[in-house]
Amino acid sequence: MRTKIYAAAIIGVGMLMFGNNANAQIQDEQNVTITMDLQPVLQLNMNTPDEVDFTFDNIGSYMGGEIKYGATTLTVSSTVGWELYAAGISQGSVGAAFWDNPVNYGLLPAGNEVNTIPLDALELHQYPANSNVSGLVGGCGTPDYSLSFQQIVGNAGVAGQQGRNTIFCPATPYALPVATDKMIAGGVPGGVGSGMVGGSYLSTSNQVVATSGFFYVIDYRIVPGLPVIFPLACSDDCLTPNALVSPQYAAPGYYTMNVKYLLIQAQ
Repeated sequence: MRTKIYAAAIIGVGMLMFGNNANAQIQDEQNVTITMDLQPVLQLNMNTPDEVDFTFDNIGSYMGGEIKYGATTLTVSSTVGWELYAAGISQGSVGAAFWDNPVNYGLLPAGNEVNTIPLDALELHQYPANSNVSGLVGGCGTPDYSLSFQQIVGNAGVAGQQGRNTIFCPATPYALPVATDKMIAGGVPGGVGSGMVGGSYLSTSNQVVATSGFFYVIDYRIVPGLPVIFPLACSDDCLTPNALVSPQYAAPGYYTMNVKYLLIQAQ
C-alpha cells in the first residue's frame, strides 16, 4: 500500500509540472519613446548688391531724383506665420535720424550748408503689395510701399503725400512698426490675424496665388531737389515733413545709411 501511494503522488506532481509548462507565457520587452520637435523656421533670402549707389552729378538727377529698379529681391520661407518690414538706420555719427557722413568734399562752412540729411529721404517701392494689412491704418492712406513714386513738381511733392513711400525709420534698430507705419508683408506686429500664412517661395502652389507674398522686388529712389533740401523727406505716416528748411541746403559729400529687412514670427 505504501508503494502505491508514493507512485500516485509522483504521477500527480508530474501532471502538475506538465500543466504549468503548457500554460506559461514568458515575455520581455523594451520601449523606445519617439519624439518630434517642430522648430519654427523663418528664412529670409536677399539678392542685392552689397551697396546700392546713388551718384548725383548733373542737374537733371538732382531735380528729378534717381531710381534703382529691382535693386533688391526678397524671398521668404517659413513654417509659421510671419511679418516683414524694412527699417532705415545709421550709425549715428551725425545723429540717429541722419545719414552718416564719412567724407566731406571740403570743410563745412558756418553758414547754411549742412550735413544733416534725414534718413527718411530714402523712398521704397515694393511689388507685390502687402496682402494682409490687418490693423494698419497706413500713412498717406497706404499701409505698404506699393504706391508708385510720386511726381516732383517745383521742388516739392503733393501736399500731405510726401511720405507715402518713405522708409520706416525707428528710433532704435529693432523697434517694431505701429499702425501708422508701413509693413512690406503682414499687419501690425502682435495683432491677432496680422501674420502671413507660412509657406515658401519655392512652393509652386503658393506662387500661382496672386495674393501670396513670398517674393518681393524692391525699388529705391532718392530726390535731392534743387536747392538740395530733399523735398520728399517725411515721416512714413506723412505727418512730419522733414525736408531741410531754407536757407539751409545739403553739403556735397559721401553719405551712407543702412536698410535692415526684418522677418519676424507673427504672434
